[in-house]
Amino acid sequence: MSDVLDSSAAGLPPLPPLPALYQRLLAQATRRTTQHEGQTLVWHTWGERRPGRLPLVMLHGGSGSWTHWIRNIDALLAQGYELWLPDLPGFGDSDPPAQGADADAMLAPLHAGMAQLDLLPCQLMGFSFGGMTAAMLTAAYPQAVERLVLVGAPAMGVVPEKQFSLKGWRHLRDPAEQLEMHRYNLGALMLWDATKIDDQALALHQHNVLRDRLPRRRLANTDILAQSLPQIACPVAAIYGAYDALYKSYMPALEHQYRAVTPHLQAFVRLPDSGHWVQYEQPEAFMAALLPLLSS
Repeated sequence: MSDVLDSSAAGLPPLPPLPALYQRLLAQATRRTTQHEGQTLVWHTWGERRPGRLPLVMLHGGSGSWTHWIRNIDALLAQGYELWLPDLPGFGDSDPPAQGADADAMLAPLHAGMAQLDLLPCQLMGFSFGGMTAAMLTAAYPQAVERLVLVGAPAMGVVPEKQFSLKGWRHLRDPAEQLEMHRYNLGALMLWDATKIDDQALALHQHNVLRDRLPRRRLANTDILAQSLPQIACPVAAIYGAYDALYKSYMPALEHQYRAVTPHLQAFVRLPDSGHWVQYEQPEAFMAALLPLLSS
């Protein structure tokens, strides 16, 4: 698959052009692929490895791609990090897992890819579904990860029912109607400040959700993250937007659960004026919180 989806070939309404920031970062990246059970995992990498510093592997969220981190790459490169951003199996440019269709099917392909690319051990950071996946991977392969950062991760078992609802869009043929559904969904789940739902966010979201080939994922609605954290021996930090749509009024319960089940919790950070996609909505505040966690 290519980095840009050909919507016309798929019989879909035309997609908006991807933003200039995407085009620049893609041009600067090195694209690598790894193999597991005949399936291809696509990685984008920036920066160079420095003595004494581990590579930073960054996992995106559900229905996403590496572009979930698009507003953080430059800042991390400026701090000298070597970045490795895969498209998770079944998202973006990567093939679906050979078996299974949820986070548990991604652990072996990711670990195999990290080994093939000489990324073991690493610092590992995951956003949303990617945070849940990162914790499961760290629990399954404890020698692979020396520090884990979870951003907006689900599956902590503290909400009695889903805290948001999304609107369907695949049945709509009118591009304007689809756009309004995407705008609604970004506001319902991803971004707290409606003014941040700009052309760039909409274009990235549209390109990402059309390449989600794992629509039946269910583990994010369980407590699998809370089950995984007690097994993790490396330092763990958690960063959430204060208005994360996954938790809403359950944010105090979320922090309590982290402190109860995480033996090596380094920090639990709530960033003001931000929702679920906190690293996109408040990139400067996010980096100010993240960098001390990575370097301590």
